Amino acid sequence: MKIEFIAPNSNLWLRTLEQLRHDFYHLPGYVGLEAKKIEATAEAISIARDDKIFFLPYLLRNCNNLFPETAEVFDVLSPYGYPGFLLNEAAASSPDFLKLAIEHLIEAWRDRNICSAFLRLHPILNANISILADKDFFTVNGETVSVDLTLDRDEIWRQTRAEHRTKINRCKREGFSARMVPIPEYINDFNAVYEETMDRVGASKSYFFGLDYLTKLAEALGEKLHLCIVELNGEITCAGLFAECCDIVQYHLGGTRTSYLKKSPNALMFDFARFWAKERANKVFHLGGGLGGSQDSLYHFKAGFSKQRHTFVTLRFIIDEDKYRHLVELRAKFLNKESEKVINTDFFPAYRSF
Repeated sequence: MKIEFIAPNSNLWLRTLEQLRHDFYHLPGYVGLEAKKIEATAEAISIARDDKIFFLPYLLRNCNNLFPETAEVFDVLSPYGYPGFLLNEAAASSPDFLKLAIEHLIEAWRDRNICSAFLRLHPILNANISILADKDFFTVNGETVSVDLTLDRDEIWRQTRAEHRTKINRCKREGFSARMVPIPEYINDFNAVYEETMDRVGASKSYFFGLDYLTKLAEALGEKLHLCIVELNGEITCAGLFAECCDIVQYHLGGTRTSYLKKSPNALMFDFARFWAKERANKVFHLGGGLGGSQDSLYHFKAGFSKQRHTFVTLRFIIDEDKYRHLVELRAKFLNKESEKVINTDFFPAYRSF
């Protein structure tokens, strides 16, 4: 096995991606931006054997920020979204290689004092990994929704929930219109709509990205990022960011003005975006799922646009049991709780819970 750790500024990162079907989550600019947001280090690992390639981008965090009294220890997590790992065609057709790559991944991380890893997998690119389903680190977290853009327009429309079709048609009759716009000219408007939405739903601080982050996101993704707005009489009623990469269009962030919620202009936005994506010869329009993979109202809304579903999976590795347990005990002491109560929480890693 040939194992390489790759920094975002290395040409090897993009050269490797050229050999793999990937999403914008895997791009070095995006991973680097996510790392800066949480004061982590952006990194990727490539594991190759013969003509088979395994590639995984991730964020490396120093646990000493939480526990300064400990020896240097790290953990790993995925960038925001659905990155997961990538396999080339030869690797995907060889289940034994994936098992072997995971084993080498864990060993390589252990050698670098990494005690745990939390990875969100890509519902489409990691769809065929049932070989890992019997492993303790494999967790099914819910479903996501996508539109099959290879279907004809009439079939896509037929798969749309009747309630959504009614809202879309009503918006059109009342004069709402959707279009893609230049991001630099409308980034302030998008941020205002998005933050109003996050305030309304009581989102945690981690969902407030800020104008500076959004500007840098647009710079990092370039022509791969698109901004859709829905207007009525010149006023923006809702807006969404969509990323386009390797025939996959991802809905990334969006929101609706509170004063227009009852009109559901976001239904018109998703309708416009999916047919826009189809016209550009993409194959999949991925809407995502509910908060944390749950089948909440957000999931229910997205599910009305298609019958196609994907399993959302996370991998939760405890790389070094002793280091992990030690950090849990330190966290429990800080919280004045029993360590067993901390370690049995659903949050992973447990030492970052509460």
